[in-house]
Amino acid sequence: MPTSNPLVLIADDEPSMLELVARHLTTMREPKLEVIQARDGEEAWKLAREHLPDLVVLDVMMPGMSGWEVCRKIREDIALAHTGVVMLTGIGENLNQLTSPLYGADAYVDKPFEFEELDDKVRETLSARASQREGISRPSLNGTSGGAKPAP
Repeated sequence: MPTSNPLVLIADDEPSMLELVARHLTTMREPKLEVIQARDGEEAWKLAREHLPDLVVLDVMMPGMSGWEVCRKIREDIALAHTGVVMLTGIGENLNQLTSPLYGADAYVDKPFEFEELDDKVRETLSARASQREGISRPSLNGTSGGAKPAP
């Protein structure tokens, strides 16, 4: 059993969507998640390399580095081999279904979405990569061993 909660990085250039998804995922209980946020693809890539998250939820359409580019870089980096990727986008289910696997995404969710669908994809992706996460030592967030903010 892991000694810490899974760390999830969420990247979306739309502030309201970023906040909505981040707030929702912090309320999940099975599993309880630690959440960090990125406002664009470059920041997402930097935070992924810095924190080695268990899961990254990426918006596809972001200025600069797209979610697909971030996903490809994650898949090419051995230090992030354990990291699951869920693409979150409004580009349309058919395009998402064809494109997300090409970049190495584990799953995708089309906007608009129901939180239950997002929760299912998050749980499925974390579960599918659980064995790859064994033995991964992740840097602490903000100098704490439990995550970015203490539980209430």
